This record gives sequence, C-alpha cells and structure tokens, in this order.
Amino acid sequence: MAAKQKGVKEICSNRKAFHEYFVLERFEAGIELCGTEVKSIRAGGVNLKDSYCTVKNGELFVRSMHISPYEHGNIFNRDPMRPRRLLMHKREIMRLNARVMQDGVALIPLGLYFKDSRVKVELGLCKGKKLHDKRDSEAERQSKRDMERAMKGAND
Repeated sequence: MAAKQKGVKEICSNRKAFHEYFVLERFEAGIELCGTEVKSIRAGGVNLKDSYCTVKNGELFVRSMHISPYEHGNIFNRDPMRPRRLLMHKREIMRLNARVMQDGVALIPLGLYFKDSRVKVELGLCKGKKLHDKRDSEAERQSKRDMERAMKGAND
C-alpha cells in the first residue's frame, strides 16, 4: 500500500482573479472528482481561468474549470468542462450564498492544491475591480519592483 503524502502542494493558482477582483475572504473546500481527473491534475492539466462558483439546491458547484482528459484514461475520461461539486458544510454554503445574493460579490476559485493527498480548492469571496483600481494596483506593483531593483543595485 502506498504511503500517504503529507503537507500542502500547490497545483495551480488563478492569477487572473487577483487582477480582476478584490479578495474579501478566503475559504477552503474539497472537490468531488473521478479517478482520471485526479491523475490529470497530478500531471498539471488543470486551468482555473474564467471559472466561478454557483449554489444550486443547497450544493456548491464550480463551473468553467478545465481539467484536461487523462491521456491514458480511454473510456473513463469525463467531460473536461463539467460542473464539479464542492464539499463544504451546509451552513457555510448557505452563508456564502446569502453574501453573494446580497452584497453583489462573486465566489471565485483562487487556487487548487493537494493537502495530505486530497485535492482542495481555495475559494475567494471577491468584489470586482474598476479600471482605475487595476491601474493603481499595477502602478503599485511596478514601484515595488523598481524599489527592489534599486536596493539590489545598492547592495552590489
């Protein structure tokens, strides 16, 4: 029997989400996958770009998350864009749904990672950025980069 992996290993992150949204809160959720999808994720065949979460009948689903078909999986492969159920407590799902309906915020997957050999999704309760907010954050990032370069040049 194989030994279980310990620790946290990041698989991918949704960098576009950090550009498009302010992250207000973060949550961890499990995800319901089939075997070939897990193998494909281990190989790095996952894309979170443009994915989002919805609540339907008291269950939380992630939509538009692309998991590439496993190349050795033949008939067991599933649709790469199918909605996948997220695993959270009913109270948490209802609280998140109330916030999304009331405040005009969105529930966006920020990252995917292994936690002790289980695939977990990091969700963010996000509010959309306006164009000037995106420019401000880009200018701040650029100035930070310039300061780091100047400090590195001064130390040499």
